[in-house]
Amino acid sequence: MLRGAALLALLLALAPVLPVCAATEVQRIELPAGELSLVGHWSPSPQPGRRAAVLLLHGCGGPYDAKGGLSARMREYGALLNQQGYHALVLDSLTPRGETELCTQRIGTRRITQQERRYDTLAALRWLAGREDVDAQRLVLLGWSHGGSAVLASTNLRHPEVRDASPRPRAAIAFYPGCSEEARRGYRPAAPLLLLLGAADDWTPAAPCQALAQEAEEPKPIWHSYAGAYHGFDSKAPVKLRRDVPNGVNPGAGVHVGGQAQAREHSRQALLDFLEQTLRAQR
Repeated sequence: MLRGAALLALLLALAPVLPVCAATEVQRIELPAGELSLVGHWSPSPQPGRRAAVLLLHGCGGPYDAKGGLSARMREYGALLNQQGYHALVLDSLTPRGETELCTQRIGTRRITQQERRYDTLAALRWLAGREDVDAQRLVLLGWSHGGSAVLASTNLRHPEVRDASPRPRAAIAFYPGCSEEARRGYRPAAPLLLLLGAADDWTPAAPCQALAQEAEEPKPIWHSYAGAYHGFDSKAPVKLRRDVPNGVNPGAGVHVGGQAQAREHSRQALLDFLEQTLRAQR
């Protein structure tokens, strides 16, 4: 589905350009969620008025880097979203539950499942909707890997808590999610969904996500698959084999993770275009 560098250059040239604002200070906050207090990192839009807000859902490695600060991915996307006029909230689902990562844990042994991620996501959406500076009609979910699966689990109306939830997101984006669980359940979207997939991904393969999109109810999810791209294609890190990951297409053989420049640039533009299209009616 990728048409090459010429199309990318055209998209970038036509993309809306907003004034560059000073970096927004990231604020650590606590979000009440029943008996659990969740941790969030809030980057408000530098532009005035009630703005759309994007909830960022981390992957199995959590939202932090080796030094304990927000990871490069979370910082970069938060800054990108702020520059476009959106609020950004990074949600931490691991440390409030005593975990730092899930990647090296076999799926069947994990204490934090998509049920917990869905619970957290819906609580964070309620928190966002209660803010005076947030337009509750323009909330967005954005997740990567395990967080991308959380996007699916939090927007599938076949889950009673999603069906009964208020507010609901207006749009959802998932980078290289695991789609098998929601595909088996049958996906009934609560909002328009964009799937950004690596065709060579041997951790969370693209095929189940493509099947989910094809078999889903309306509105049908949109997907882009990037040839030769592995898991984590939107990073700048070189591709490496992670032998410490027990899950994936070939359990026990490890998985490949790393960036691909063309997929990184195209996927970011696809994300911005999707936000513009889905939020335009109420912008």
